[in-house]
Amino acid sequence: VSTQSTGIIDTPGHESFSNLRSRGSSLCDMAILVVDIMHGLEQQTIESINLLKKRRTPFIIALNKIDRLYEWKIMNKTPVEEAVKKQKKITRDEFTDRANQAILQIAEQGLNAKLFYENPDVRSYISVVPVSGFSGDGMADLLCLACELSQRMLGPQLIYRDVLEAMVLEVKAIHGLGTTVDIILKNGQVKEGDTVVLSGIEGAFSTTVRAVLTPHPMKEMRVKNNFVQHKVVQAAQGIKICAKDTDKTLAGMPVYIAKYPDECEVLIEDANIALKQELKSIKVGNEGVYVQASTLGSLEALLQFLKDSKIKYSGVSIGPVHKKDVMKASVMLEHDKEFACLLAFDVKVEREAQEMADSLGVRIFTADIIYHLFDQFMGYKEELKQRRKEENKHSAVFPCRLRVLPTCIFNTRDPIVIGVTVINGVLRTGTPLCVPSKDFCHIGVCTSLEVNNKQIEMAHTGQDVCIKVENIGTGEAPKLYGRHFDENDVIVSKITRDSIDTLKEYFRDDMTKENWKLIVELKKIFEIM
Repeated sequence: VSTQSTGIIDTPGHESFSNLRSRGSSLCDMAILVVDIMHGLEQQTIESINLLKKRRTPFIIALNKIDRLYEWKIMNKTPVEEAVKKQKKITRDEFTDRANQAILQIAEQGLNAKLFYENPDVRSYISVVPVSGFSGDGMADLLCLACELSQRMLGPQLIYRDVLEAMVLEVKAIHGLGTTVDIILKNGQVKEGDTVVLSGIEGAFSTTVRAVLTPHPMKEMRVKNNFVQHKVVQAAQGIKICAKDTDKTLAGMPVYIAKYPDECEVLIEDANIALKQELKSIKVGNEGVYVQASTLGSLEALLQFLKDSKIKYSGVSIGPVHKKDVMKASVMLEHDKEFACLLAFDVKVEREAQEMADSLGVRIFTADIIYHLFDQFMGYKEELKQRRKEENKHSAVFPCRLRVLPTCIFNTRDPIVIGVTVINGVLRTGTPLCVPSKDFCHIGVCTSLEVNNKQIEMAHTGQDVCIKVENIGTGEAPKLYGRHFDENDVIVSKITRDSIDTLKEYFRDDMTKENWKLIVELKKIFEIM
């Protein structure tokens, strides 16, 4: 087996990063699909299989985490086939069961698969390689198989071409180098002094390459270390370039090189068209949160996560948060304060933007992890919900129907203190009560509930409680038990159109299906439309 250059792109496994996996699958010649032997195929694994099938990309499967099998002995310097044979019988049996289960799940997706050392035909069966990313078992077999199959099946496709094929992977600030751009170079070459055209936050732009860097051998690009500088680099590999104004670069977009000065304008126009098409595919609504992310890929991942979480968004942007972004987010203050916020994922918030947000009442949430951003926003929503409930609790009248207990009459007039049974619904303190059978006679507001001499906030269907009813804010003479109503009358909560709307708007979670049925019955009694 011989190979000149192998570039490996690690795409995120989280289900939200479907667009990044899509780009990765379109960029690669061959894929290694990682499957957890302990869990089998997951939703994002199935999605990746469908992407690879759609693009007709050949792939092999790495059956990962074999070191977690019961009593697995690490043998990372031994071929994995022999390593499996040298394990205890109980370990071999568990490996066989789990491997067969994974192969069965792959078959359910319409694909034939075999362990690579049992594969009779690599064109008919997908090779499955048992590996452990933790202990290193099987990694040599995996790399060897990838190189062998690439040369055997992808010979013409792997021939080097001088036409540039490259994509921006990351834009990062490196101490001593400034802002640099990590690029996946699939075909062609990049050299010092080249004029490159990149897609930026404010549109495409051209810049001159000052340095072309690669990490030291056997070290990946994200590790902080000294880089090797080159005059020219040929595909296929990952490179880092240093150039002016690269802090405006958008990750996930293609790279162009202008060989002649008059090509720049044409390439800038092509890059702008590609960027507009990408952003146009993102559909926003009339109301929702404003979303900002560092890269196009992370923006799409965040939007996918928000969509799955049923959170609406009204605007998107890429790059640091500026005053103009806060102004766009502040539009929601006129519609729904809940959405007057900005979700900033892995981006810097300018000081002027934060000051404007504080003055306008726009909340800015920042995080480097999607889950943390989601938790912050959901916490804000819950806080806002509780605040609105508190502000509107005096307007909310919960439905209830009560019957007087004739043996529990403690005071007959202002305050009326009597025992009642909650026939149905829920009785809360602050509920106005009336008697429909006595011309809707308003008897007062329930100001206190007691059970066994203990104060309670609410009473549910079937409960016997002692209530205190006071004549509050009516301007009428207090009502008298025995004259205006008695034990033969049913008492109900005095609902109105406004109180029903308040329940729908702010207290829907506190209402049960039975409570809504009672609301419907009381609407007929009170003739509320």
